[in-house]
Amino acid sequence: MSQPVVASYCTTFLKREMLHIYRQVSGLRDFHTFVMTKSRENADVYPFADVEVLPRPRLNFLARFHKKYVRRMEAVFYRGEYDQLHAVLSGRRADLLHVYFGHTGVHLLPFIRNWPKPSVVSFHGMDIMLRNQEPGYNERLRELLRTVPMVLARSESLADRLTGLGCDPEKIRINRTGIPMEGFPAVVRKPPADGAWRLIQASRLIEKKGLEITLGAFAAFQRAHPKATLVLAGEGPLLERLKAKSAALGLAEAVSFPGFFPQPELVRAYQDAHLFLHPSRTPPTGDQEGVPNSMLEAMATGLPVLATRHGGIPEAVTSGQDGLLVAENDAAALSEALSTITGDPALYEKFSRNAAESVREKFEQSRSIAKLEGFYRELLK
Repeated sequence: MSQPVVASYCTTFLKREMLHIYRQVSGLRDFHTFVMTKSRENADVYPFADVEVLPRPRLNFLARFHKKYVRRMEAVFYRGEYDQLHAVLSGRRADLLHVYFGHTGVHLLPFIRNWPKPSVVSFHGMDIMLRNQEPGYNERLRELLRTVPMVLARSESLADRLTGLGCDPEKIRINRTGIPMEGFPAVVRKPPADGAWRLIQASRLIEKKGLEITLGAFAAFQRAHPKATLVLAGEGPLLERLKAKSAALGLAEAVSFPGFFPQPELVRAYQDAHLFLHPSRTPPTGDQEGVPNSMLEAMATGLPVLATRHGGIPEAVTSGQDGLLVAENDAAALSEALSTITGDPALYEKFSRNAAESVREKFEQSRSIAKLEGFYRELLK
C-alpha cells in the first residue's frame, strides 16, 4: 500500500532559522511529503529532494482585471494562485495540506475554504500576532481558525493564545518540534576551577530574545568573575546595537559575536560552555516564543538553562530542577540566578544531569514525528 501524501506548504523553504521546519518535513516516516514553496533558499544547508518551486502564475491582464474588479474575487483567485495550487495538489494526488505559519494560512484561506481535502495550519510564535495595521487581517485569521479542522501549536502557551482568538480548543493539537538527540550528546560537566565560566546564548538577534538583558546580567556577573566570557551566537538586526552596548558596559573583550553556527560548530560551542542563557521577553509587538529550539539543543548536551517565565519556556525548563527561571526584563534577577547556580557546585551538576534527561524525555525527535503523523491520520479519518 502506498503512503498517504502530505503537501507541506512553506512560503520560503527555508530561512536559516527554520531548522525546526526542516526536521519535521524530512523526519516523516509513514507519510510521504513534498514541499510547495515560492522561494528555495539554503538548499545546501537543508537538502530535500522533492520540492515544487511555484513559479509566478501567468494570468493575462483582462482575466485578472475581470476577476479582481468585476467578480470581486480574492487575491488567491485573481493572481492565479488558486488554479496553480489546485493543479499541483491534484497532479501529486495530495491527501492533505500542511500549511506552515499562521500568516501563510491567512493568505491561503480562500484556497483552504474551497479545497475539498483537509488542511492543517501550524503556529510557531510570531505568526500568531494580530495585525491591526492591515485591514481585514485579524478577521481573516479568526475565520481561518474556524475553517480548518485542526490547528497545531508549538506550545501550550500558544494554544492558549489561539483559544483567546476564538479557536475551538477541541481542534488544537500540541505539535512540539523535536530534537535529534544523537546530534547533541550529553557532556559530563563540572564547574570551572579557575572561575572562567563560559556562557552562551544562541538565537536570532531580535528584541524577543532578550539579548540586552543578557548583557546587563553578564556585566554584573563578570565583575565578580573577571575570567567569565559570553558568546552571543546568531544573526539579526540588533547586531551593531548589541556590540555597542557590550563596549559601553566594558565587555568588549569578554563578549564575542561569532554569527550563525552550523550544527557541528554549535554542538562544539555548547560542549565548551558551562551555562545557557535565554531571557526571552515580550516586545511591544506582542511577539512570543514557542519553545526555543536552541535552548532544547543546549539542554540535550547537559547545559543548565537560565531563562525567563515567557511563552513555552516553562514547558521545557522546570525552575529548580534543570535551570532557573526569572521574570521578563529583569537583568538583576538573572544576574542573581547566575550567582546562585555558579556558587553551588552540587546544584550546578544536578541541573546539568537533569537538563539532559528531561529534554530527552519530552522533546526527542522520533516521538514528536510520531505524534505529528498521528495528527495526520486523525485528519484523514
